[in-house]
Amino acid sequence: MAVSPIFRSSFLSSQPLPHHQSPTLHPTTYTPLSIRSTATSPDTPAAATPLKHRRPSDENIREEARRHISSHNFSAKYVPFNAEPTSTESYSLDEIVYRSRSGGLLDVEHDMEALKKFDGEYWRSLFDSRVGKTTWPYGSGVWSKKEWVLPEINSDDIVSAFEGNSNLFWAERFGKQFLGMSDLWVKHCGISHTGSFKDLGMTVLVSQVNRLRKMNRPVVGVGCASTGDTSAALSAYCASAGIPSIVFLPANRISLAQLVQPIANGAFVLSIDTDFDGCMQLIREVTSELPIYLANSLNSLRLEGQKTAAIEILQQFDWQVPDWVIVPGGNLGNIYAFYKGFHMCKELGLVDKIPRLVCAQAANANPLYLHYKSGWKDFKPVKAGTTFASAIQIGDPVSIDRAVYALKKSNGIVEEATEEELMDAMAQADSTGMFICPHTGVALTALFKLRNSGIIGPNDRTVVVSTAHGLKFTQSKIDYHSKEIKDMACRFANPPVQVKADFGSVMDVLKKYLLSKDSKMH
Repeated sequence: MAVSPIFRSSFLSSQPLPHHQSPTLHPTTYTPLSIRSTATSPDTPAAATPLKHRRPSDENIREEARRHISSHNFSAKYVPFNAEPTSTESYSLDEIVYRSRSGGLLDVEHDMEALKKFDGEYWRSLFDSRVGKTTWPYGSGVWSKKEWVLPEINSDDIVSAFEGNSNLFWAERFGKQFLGMSDLWVKHCGISHTGSFKDLGMTVLVSQVNRLRKMNRPVVGVGCASTGDTSAALSAYCASAGIPSIVFLPANRISLAQLVQPIANGAFVLSIDTDFDGCMQLIREVTSELPIYLANSLNSLRLEGQKTAAIEILQQFDWQVPDWVIVPGGNLGNIYAFYKGFHMCKELGLVDKIPRLVCAQAANANPLYLHYKSGWKDFKPVKAGTTFASAIQIGDPVSIDRAVYALKKSNGIVEEATEEELMDAMAQADSTGMFICPHTGVALTALFKLRNSGIIGPNDRTVVVSTAHGLKFTQSKIDYHSKEIKDMACRFANPPVQVKADFGSVMDVLKKYLLSKDSKMH
């Protein structure tokens, strides 16, 4: 069968085009006319500021943003990841390219010299001035750092649900009761538009696709292989922009809550009889032949959005650096994204150091952990076994080189969690008021181990990154609390008590319960 020219156009060439500036599009952004430049004493009254007038009733926030644009000299481009300083290979972000000429990963490189023309105080103040606002697009935790993410995109092209700005939760009771820690925090990235941290990267990727389509590039749709959360984020953002989304899912390997999200958002879903690694191989082959833009983390644009969670953590600590940040790891793009966010803040003078990073893996899908324990000798993929932490059930991670780089640069550590350990940790966290996903249970298990070994101290400020909402994984919680998981003791299960429908029986059960609680208080 003859193939339509759109399927064989130059953008699909295995040889990417060199970097060049688009002559027709001029980047724009809005910078407040004045921002706080010096700290003031709490006792010093702030200068009066004029009230802003409400925008006209027939004008939306995109239209309002068009009235407040100004040009700048910030830019970014693709370069080979961890390239030699002498390398001159680079590509415009408007090119559709996922690998370097040698077949390696790409990275988004910003013009740091242009960014360094403004000092750390300027950037801290600018970012702080945008928090909690509805000004387009800066109400987003990602786009409030637009100059560091996609500086050249027009705000009109941005597709955003005002993602980010997620809760940094002080895990007071959990830290005190189970770990003897006073300064433990959980970054709830799963409290987001589609219930996972993947929204942070997907807003960037889909915004760039929206830009490319407006430039009449032959991009018909966007596709991804997914263990659940990526497909949910992709389908939601594509639906918002009216862009077709195509999802490859491993059959019978994700939760129903995760499966229903791309279906509800109108994605074209293919349930494929393989695991994630098999889906990933297929989507890479398909996107090399069809005008489908690849949305997996092989595409480095997503990491630009994900790195803003690291910047946000610093911002939420009033620009003080935590001692440790623990991140669950599967395809391993996120650990590098956190490193990149922290490193940019240090390089641009917002902070003077970066935290130590910990990557936590499920023992049933632990290629990075094995690589770390071998002293970073030759990396060997593994066949990922089944794990309740299904989003990180990946044996051949795309971003292995990025993860190793980030961990070496941050004096990092890799830990693992068995199925029983991660489920127990999840139950313990839930018992103190959280409602976390199994992946966060993996990260908490790593914390337990590092705390018990004395590597993490009782007063170390530690942040555990929670990557998805617990409501996506209710079946695993039901199975745990019902004690229906084979070969698992479920030590912290809290099953409902069956009671006869009479006053005496209810009173007996309640008295017994209250006595047990009262004895624990004395």
